Amino acid sequence: MPEARRMPSDVTYTIRPATDEDAWALRWLVALDSQRQLARPALIGEMDGVPAAALSLADGRVAADPFRTTLAVRQLLRARASALRPLSKRRPS
Repeated sequence: MPEARRMPSDVTYTIRPATDEDAWALRWLVALDSQRQLARPALIGEMDGVPAAALSLADGRVAADPFRTTLAVRQLLRARASALRPLSKRRPS
């Protein structure tokens, strides 16, 4: 019997600050996504414990694994980054 496809709701997402120990993950994500290195500080978005995307808090650039469906984790990264921005720097809704 073929393995059932996982629905996005079956994925566990973690959004956290990137640490020095995450340097390998940031290098890996930008290489996969053919981007230049992300400026720090940054956030890491994990899917089931594996880095899937990262967002630079310095300039808002995102690098993501192009071989995975990362829309949800990228949206969560942007939402978290927005929540971390001081009120004076947020865009009006």
